[in-house]
Amino acid sequence: MNLVEKIFAKHAGKKSVVPGEIIMAECDVIMGNDLSTSLSIDIFRENGFKKVLYPDKLAIVMSHFVPAKDIMTAKLCQKVRDWVKQHKIKNYIEAGKGGIEHVVLPDEGFIKPCDLIVGGDSHSVTYGAFGAAGIGIGSTDLVFAWVTGKLWFKVPPVIKIIYKGKKARWVYAKDMILLALRELTSSGALYKGIEFDGEAVAGLDIAGRTTLANMTAELGAKCGIIKADQKTIDHLNKTRLKGTKFDMSSADSDAKYEKIVEFDLTKIEPQIAQPYSPDNVCDVSDLKRVKVNQVYIGSCTNGRVEDLRIAAQLLKGKKVHSDVRMIVTPASQNAYLSAINEGLVQIFIEAGAAVSTPTCGACLGGFMGIVGPKEVCVSTTNRNYPGRMGDREALVYLANPAVAAASAITGRITHPEEINVPVTV
Repeated sequence: MNLVEKIFAKHAGKKSVVPGEIIMAECDVIMGNDLSTSLSIDIFRENGFKKVLYPDKLAIVMSHFVPAKDIMTAKLCQKVRDWVKQHKIKNYIEAGKGGIEHVVLPDEGFIKPCDLIVGGDSHSVTYGAFGAAGIGIGSTDLVFAWVTGKLWFKVPPVIKIIYKGKKARWVYAKDMILLALRELTSSGALYKGIEFDGEAVAGLDIAGRTTLANMTAELGAKCGIIKADQKTIDHLNKTRLKGTKFDMSSADSDAKYEKIVEFDLTKIEPQIAQPYSPDNVCDVSDLKRVKVNQVYIGSCTNGRVEDLRIAAQLLKGKKVHSDVRMIVTPASQNAYLSAINEGLVQIFIEAGAAVSTPTCGACLGGFMGIVGPKEVCVSTTNRNYPGRMGDREALVYLANPAVAAASAITGRITHPEEINVPVTV
């Protein structure tokens, strides 16, 4: 079996599974955020449910509309807080104590290799960066998982994506996944699993791996997985999981895949997704004349401190263009604190950028960075369909943090090589 099949078989209590098979599987973690949990609470009550079967499996992270932006979202968050207290959900992470769920949960030790995690958010696929199967679900399925601890799945066929070769300077994991979207399209892995492999994947740090897994959602995938290795263990040993014996399973040598796709990274430059789809991808050098109104660095895709370091490297000693507003939103409190301690926040502020508390905010078109009609935004987020970050006529381009920072400096979409940044060892 491949790794996806092994995880499904393990949690269904079966020796093996095959693509297309319907299974009922035990869930290790059942994640909800303020938005999805609020919807699920209504369904929970409407159907007369009184009890969560395994409250310790639940993790509720306030991330989308916190701090509350208006009375409506304040009431929404209040409903979630009251329900969490009523059902004694101990894994509750409030604003100011966490950040975006897909960064916070792995960093706080909620995710283990070969776990099966379901989450009321499509980017729950991010947990695949740690060798787990992270699967986004709707609010009705979330309620089913609350009251049974299980969920049904159709075992997906799996695509293996192999990245070979050494990346050029300014090419990152974001470019790797945009390259896959460019070739496979946003429906190229619809209801399929993805296993990432190759020396370029093994060479990625944890931040890069989370970016790669995160945007498998934009490929239409059910889940995207990178097998756990020593880097995974080292990261998880920094959490409450220190000393845990992990399931380090990987695909069998004779595992079957629907197809295998290979990419050579030696010749690619930074990629950028044009409106209005994450798969409308081209080389960043093709768009040098596109003027920019806003640059946004953040989200579960590229809001880790490693991403902030990349942006700060370009912005140090420089200024954000007078026609551009730049917004930097760390993905977690830990990333925010690290950015403060490392002097990154000072670099951003001195350059003329606004730095905000961790939130999903602008990424989903919620608040703190809404884009107006016809405005152009270069964003490190994951989606750019009409209305995603504000007005339906806004033009959102998806790029890595270096491209975003370079574009903030020049006022137009810019290859980072145009900014004179010394090479560091």
